[in-house]
Amino acid sequence: MPVVEETLVIAARADDAWATVTDVEAYPEATQIVRSVRIIEHLDASQRLAEWSVLLRGSVLQWVEKEMLDHDRRVVTFSQESGDMQAFNGYWSVVPIDEGKCSVTLYVDFEIGIPLLADMLNPIAATALRESAHSMLSGLEQRVLR
Repeated sequence: MPVVEETLVIAARADDAWATVTDVEAYPEATQIVRSVRIIEHLDASQRLAEWSVLLRGSVLQWVEKEMLDHDRRVVTFSQESGDMQAFNGYWSVVPIDEGKCSVTLYVDFEIGIPLLADMLNPIAATALRESAHSMLSGLEQRVLR
């Protein structure tokens, strides 16, 4: 499966960045790529289902993902429950560097689900996801610094 991993170091406290990363319903305010995100169910204190709609190189991708929030480690692990891709899994992590700086990482592994076209489509999708991840991280940085 193709993998995309993007990390951005931001001048913010890790707790502030974590609050921003976990506030997924505000992502559309941070970047034009995310059209909408809606928490559709809280399964318990650390698990929820979220419905996403994202614009990726002119195409709208939609999915429902299960998100597992580990507040102690500042990691959100997600896996697609249903949607446009065959597989879409990964994590967000916030790692403190010092009191006023942290790194935020978005890691995604995915499978488009069209085996005959995978060799052609996977690199294109990986590039588009990398650009989208960078845009989302930059948008989150702007939100956390407000």
